[in-house]
Amino acid sequence: MAPTGKRTGEGTRSSGPPLPNSAGYLDGRLLIAMPVMGDPRFERSVIYLCAHSAEGAMGIIVNHPAGSIDFPELLEQLGIIKKGDHIKLPENAESMKVLRGGPVDTGRGFVLHSSDFYIENATLRIDDGVCLTATVDILRAIANGSGPKHAILALGYAGWAPGQLETEIQSNGWLHCDADTDLIFGDDVDDKYNRALQKIGIDPGMLSNEAGHA
Repeated sequence: MAPTGKRTGEGTRSSGPPLPNSAGYLDGRLLIAMPVMGDPRFERSVIYLCAHSAEGAMGIIVNHPAGSIDFPELLEQLGIIKKGDHIKLPENAESMKVLRGGPVDTGRGFVLHSSDFYIENATLRIDDGVCLTATVDILRAIANGSGPKHAILALGYAGWAPGQLETEIQSNGWLHCDADTDLIFGDDVDDKYNRALQKIGIDPGMLSNEAGHA
């Protein structure tokens, strides 16, 4: 079952810490796509879950580049910087990753970032170290050097209707693991999938396309 376009649970946190089993909500953890996923939009994807509750789930794919566009070009398109101003950008803005965050709302930018940056009534604090902000103000802050230490910009997000993610996990569509700064914000985007699997003790070469419990 593919994620739906329904916006779900974006401002909802579970009352307790995430539990590493189907009984608990997994916000603040990473989903790792299994080969049996069968949806090309999520093939070899690692997704940081920003929200997970009885109302559904919402997450950002952290290992699929958006393509040819880079962050300075995006700032130009949005009118945040003028053409030719790239050289004035801080180093972390020049190198900031633009990712394909999911199939929903692909024209909208979502910034996953470290918790050293916060905008009242605009930033969702997911856990002690990671926040989500989806307003242009954070892009301006990054461009002028006052933004968060760590950040990635994702175009679009992945969303699940109530109970849908749980069903997909039970059908062996997803594994999950603890998140860490390097897996979320690291530069080696292409290697994140293998490293996420290795984090839970799985050799990527041992995965097959046949369903089975990990």
